[in-house]
Amino acid sequence: MLPLLTILGPTACGKTHIATETAYRLGGEIISADSRQVFRGMDIGTGKDLDEYTIHGKKIPYHLIDIRQPGYEYSAGEFYRDFWQVYDQLQSKGTIPILCGGTGLYIESVLKQYPFVFVPHNAELREKLATQSDEQLAELLQTYIKLHNHTDTESRERMLRAIEIQDYQKNHPFEKRTDFSSVVFGIAYPRQTIMQRIRQRLEQRLQTGMVEEVQALIDSGVSPERLKRYGLEYRYVTQYILKEITYDQMLEQLNIAIRQFAKRQMTWFRRMERNGTEICWIDPQLEFDEKIAIITEKYKNAVK
Repeated sequence: MLPLLTILGPTACGKTHIATETAYRLGGEIISADSRQVFRGMDIGTGKDLDEYTIHGKKIPYHLIDIRQPGYEYSAGEFYRDFWQVYDQLQSKGTIPILCGGTGLYIESVLKQYPFVFVPHNAELREKLATQSDEQLAELLQTYIKLHNHTDTESRERMLRAIEIQDYQKNHPFEKRTDFSSVVFGIAYPRQTIMQRIRQRLEQRLQTGMVEEVQALIDSGVSPERLKRYGLEYRYVTQYILKEITYDQMLEQLNIAIRQFAKRQMTWFRRMERNGTEICWIDPQLEFDEKIAIITEKYKNAVK
């Protein structure tokens, strides 16, 4: 099995350009690890930069971008399932899988192989439990797991689903894949530089239609409240469209929010390192070709 090549980093660090150039040179395909790029029509605000997937006239295939309608509640568990489906497809044809993104939870779920399990509904079990009182269901659930708070038992359906999941996992224990490995690279810049890059990119996005993109999403039926929950660009631009804040307030508040977000991303990646994930951080002072050379050479050595 070919090792997974992972390229991670905070927003505005140029991950996509590096990943697509690497894919061009190694013959790989990109698997996006971005929690918002999965949505169609959310292009400028999520920084899909789809034009960067054409390198030297060749289109680099990408996956897990534009796979859901905006407004859909996409979860980390769904990403985990979708990732492995793509990963296995690429492995079956001998193509190098390149995971690229900044959503730490998504990336770490793959590298650490979180035990996400999609549990089907068990009609037979539910029929057996139908005559049980809520108190009896809570007692049964407690034989599986320690009940931490009232949310575990806040509704009958929640308890039934929890019992269903625990019963399934008891009979289908999670096993990590033993044929999986990854070479992980990190892209980052000094704090002052990344702040400048964030500001420049934000202004460029606003000039190239980000407000119009959010307005189009609202016009298509995506609720403003749903857009606000996507955070960052979609939260503040929606507030501006609704006249809750001025344009200048939107610009300044969003700039600060993105900077804070980038800091949280780096905190997540540093925690991953402390927990045993080896990340090769690429020197930001290097020329672009030098960065690509380091990544491709280290990956080729891992394959040998």
